[in-house]
Amino acid sequence: MQAIWNDVVIADSADTVVVEGNHYFPLASLERAYVADSDHHTTCGWKGTASYFTLRVNGRDNVDAAWYYPSPKAGAEAVANRVAFWKGVKVVP
Repeated sequence: MQAIWNDVVIADSADTVVVEGNHYFPLASLERAYVADSDHHTTCGWKGTASYFTLRVNGRDNVDAAWYYPSPKAGAEAVANRVAFWKGVKVVP
């Protein structure tokens, strides 16, 4: 699977996990040159607190377009060390 935004591959891995319809890629598959840490956080009742990345590609920012759970709750171990995308990021085989 590939996560693509602004015509650039942000993550590429055959090892994704689908949770609630979202493909979670291994954090190691993330092209770090295209991401910046964000101060944004949200809370999921069963997964825990999510942290976000802003994507920076070809002079454009996609704010908080990727999220991950640094310390997922018990029962949400499937998303540990993984990142998912939204806000126009295409996930394709």
